[in-house]
Order: sequence, then structure tokens, then C-alpha cells
Amino acid sequence: MIRSFIDHMRDRKGYSPHTLRSYETDLRQFHRFLVSRERTVQRGSIAGGEMISADFHVIREYLGSLYGRCKRTTIARKLSAIRSFFLFLEKNGTIQGNPAAEVASPKLEKTIPTYLLVDEVFRLLESPAREKTLDVRNLAILEVLYSSGIRVGELVALNLSSMDFDERILRVIGKGNKERIVPIGKKALKAVKEYLQKTATMRRRLGYASENAPLFLNVRGGRLSARTVARITKRKALDRGLSPEVSPHSMRHSFATHLLDGGADLRSVQELLGHASLSTTQKYTHVSIDRLMEVYDRAHPRSK
Repeated sequence: MIRSFIDHMRDRKGYSPHTLRSYETDLRQFHRFLVSRERTVQRGSIAGGEMISADFHVIREYLGSLYGRCKRTTIARKLSAIRSFFLFLEKNGTIQGNPAAEVASPKLEKTIPTYLLVDEVFRLLESPAREKTLDVRNLAILEVLYSSGIRVGELVALNLSSMDFDERILRVIGKGNKERIVPIGKKALKAVKEYLQKTATMRRRLGYASENAPLFLNVRGGRLSARTVARITKRKALDRGLSPEVSPHSMRHSFATHLLDGGADLRSVQELLGHASLSTTQKYTHVSIDRLMEVYDRAHPRSK
């Protein structure tokens, strides 16, 4: 049943491969917990030849066993996987009621996203003579991340057809397999053009004339991975004397924060980031409000 559930979430719900892998791992871990406590019944099939039999209290017991070993965000994701799985079984008529429906999610800490100052971004994007193709590619990657605010998974999924140089837009496939249109800056477009010129010979050799060919390539000519982009970002940050915690997501956070600081409204930033809920975008306002308070305290004659 786990396999059927994962196939359903991929084909009907459009979940990303990363989320599907996490959900499958979470459910198999939950199954092992139940087996160790003899909480399974013989009919049906979930993992091998057994069906999960669990109630509200068993699920609470399982989640309680994770505290101290997992972050709260991880526990919340595991509960989400279990809740979605039992909902799938309920809708299929396999079980009556969802035993995870009333289990409360752990309270998550509110964190302000890590972001770079404008000067730090400029320092990161400064580049000496770019003779090597990899240097040209890496700069283009960072420029696109900061210019568009797209997720790293969305970046590595870009094809040649995703970028419209004339209209200065990207067509991005986001979460839930939803497409959105994102503007992109001139400096990022220039960096990508330079990269495409550098790789033109290799692309012809690999038969990448199709517009469905990957935009960013690894050293073997295949599609770049998200993990490689993370390494590229961290290495470049260290080279420029910045924090080793800088990641592709830091570029996304910086994009949102700098737009809000520049006067963009929250709803527009939500659309650009591809957030389904405005509350997800609102976390970026904390950074901007802190900045405004600093300016207010420093400048207003009655602030002290």
C-alpha cells in the first residue's frame, strides 16, 4: 500500500521526487515501529504482506519516541506523511476514519530566514576573469538564483525553453507541478548567454539542440543536481569571505528580503516565490520590520 500511495501522490497530486522519497522513508520507518510493537494485522498489504493497524494513541506514542532524536520540523513532516497515508486508505475504503486526523502537529519555532545584505550579494557575484567554463556556469547559476528567487530544485529543472531572453522571463515548474512566470534581470540574462556561448560546442556534440535540453550542465554533460548547486554556492561564499552557511535558499531569502526592503508589496513577492499561502511569505517581513525599527530608532526625535 505504501507503493500505491506514493504513486498516487506523484500521479494525482504532483508531489516532487524529494517529497515522495521523504514520505516513503517516513512511512517505512513508522511501519517498522509498529512491527516492533506487534501493531500490525495480517490482511491487506502495506510493506511486504502486512497492513498497518494504528490508532490515535499509537501514533502519539510513535511521535513521542522521535523527540530528542529529530527536529520538530522533521517530526511534523513525518506526521504529515502518516496523516496523508491514512486519508488515502480511508478514501479507498480500506479503513474507516483517519486515526491521525486529530493528532496535533508539534509547535514549530519561528525562525527568521538567513539572508545576505545587498553588499554581500554583490561581493558574492563579483567575479575575476572567467576563462573556465565552470566559472562562467557558476556565476550564471548564482545570478539566476538571486535575480529570480527560484528554488534550487526549480533551477536544476530549467530547460533551454524555460528562458525567454526577449521577454526577460523564466517559466518555472514549482511545487505541485504548477507553472509560474518569473521576471529575470539583465545581468542574469547576460551571465546565462555567456555560459551558453561557452558550452555551445559541447551541446552540439551531445545533441542538445532541442529546447528541452537542460539549461545547466554538470561536467559530464548531464543535468546539474541540487546538491552540486549547494556545493557551488557554499564554495563561492567561502572564497568571497562570507559565511559557510550561505546556500541556494539564502539567495531566495535574500531575493525576497531585498524586494520588500525596496518597496515591493507582499502579495507580489508571494507570486514571485510561488507560495500557495501568504502566511509563508510573511516570515520575510520580520527582517524588513527589524530594519525599519533600526531606522526609526536612529532617526526619529521622539523614539528614545
